[in-house]
Amino acid sequence: MFDPLLQALPVAFAWSSILAMVIGTLAGILVGALPGLSATMGIAVLIPLTFGLDPLVALGMMAGIYNGAMYGGAIPAVLLRIPGTPAAIATTFDGYVMSQQGRSGFALKVAVFSSAFGGIMSAIALMTLAPPLSKITLAFGPAEYFWVAVFGLASISVLLGRDPVKGLIAACFGLVLSTVGIDQVTGHERFTFDTLELSSGFHIVVLLVGLYALPPVFIMAEEAIKKGISAAELKFGGAGSYLDILRYWKTLIRSSIIGIIVGILPGAGGNIAAFLSYNEAKRASRDPDSFGQGNPEGVAAAECGNNADNAAAMIPALTLGVPGSSVSAVILGGLLVHGLQPGPALFRENADVVYGFMIQMLVTSILLIPFGGLLATRLFSQVLRLPRVMLAPLIIGLTVVGVYCINNSIFDLYMMLCFGLVGYCMEKLKFPLAPAVLGLILGGMAETNLRLTMLISGDDWRALVQNTISQIIIALVVVVLLYPVVRTLMANRAANQGET
Repeated sequence: MFDPLLQALPVAFAWSSILAMVIGTLAGILVGALPGLSATMGIAVLIPLTFGLDPLVALGMMAGIYNGAMYGGAIPAVLLRIPGTPAAIATTFDGYVMSQQGRSGFALKVAVFSSAFGGIMSAIALMTLAPPLSKITLAFGPAEYFWVAVFGLASISVLLGRDPVKGLIAACFGLVLSTVGIDQVTGHERFTFDTLELSSGFHIVVLLVGLYALPPVFIMAEEAIKKGISAAELKFGGAGSYLDILRYWKTLIRSSIIGIIVGILPGAGGNIAAFLSYNEAKRASRDPDSFGQGNPEGVAAAECGNNADNAAAMIPALTLGVPGSSVSAVILGGLLVHGLQPGPALFRENADVVYGFMIQMLVTSILLIPFGGLLATRLFSQVLRLPRVMLAPLIIGLTVVGVYCINNSIFDLYMMLCFGLVGYCMEKLKFPLAPAVLGLILGGMAETNLRLTMLISGDDWRALVQNTISQIIIALVVVVLLYPVVRTLMANRAANQGET
């Protein structure tokens, strides 16, 4: 197994490949840091430009953009509470609070180190565990994927906020949004109101920017703070060292494992990995109430989880031709453009390319520390020195450009504004925003797999529960839903005992 890796080292470390990885990593950080853009979009734009390049050079740039963008999304998430990428939503929970507390330097340092750690662990998993772990995905059918989606929604809705009922309501709102557009099973339009722009449903970036970017802008306009953070508060010398982050080694390892497992499951993505990692870190913490109040461990869990998904998502993509995420699906298109057919034959006929790509995923993860930690972090952190009243129009300008570039549609801008108003109201009423976003992401996955299960089984509901894997996931869902009830009963019992 290690012989192909050793043979691929010379081509992976050729000067052209190294240059491609450096350029890709810097471009990825930039793409991720711009709200509305994503790794998927960056790689999709890159692919037509790589026709004349060597396949490994093109893949090196894709690997750099992939890892760089997943970290880059943490920069505006920490500084402005705007997730640069959907997977950076969980980073905002503690990262933005740390920024408000004058600890933006340490928050970004935690983010870049955790991102690199997760990416490195994910690349090692891709190198060593691809053949045996890829077999796990063969055991998952439509019923299992349905329950995975239900588990993701239940865990985020119940465990994320302080009020499980409000979390479930927010998740249902996201599920309703996911039903808009063309039915993936029958092909019929639903809830489009004869509007062409709604035939493809609500774009996740439009919802994400509306719910997460605009409410802080409205709040900035309300507060009208005319003073920014001083330069002294942005000095990174006193922001802690990377050794300080090693205190969270248990969280980093746990989040890496979660991210790798989620990455192997096709269709799950870094969003779920980040949320599950954050929730698990909160559950295992001795001080769970500190999460959401500026706990660096929350930033470490979220960033490590979503980056540990990166290379792991390529395991089913390279071995089975089944992408584990939207980014890996685009990378599969890049492979096909260069005449490389994903599957077992890829490892036999193009071993130098596929193993070279694995090495590139590892190297670009390591490059995050010097480039993300010393270059992009310092550059983008300067935005906090601007008065917050000036940040509002700048953020609106960035969001308008980013959202408009998705489909070149004014309709998307109107929808972004509507979601912004909805998000503002949810903020005021203390409804969590993350379950709504996850409802849109997982709603289509849950519905499609549920209906496929019913079609295959002839409308026999027992098909949903007869598989052992389904039963295990159902048990986890029940545990998650009962957790707040048990927690409340224990709190009441402790209160009663204290009174007596």
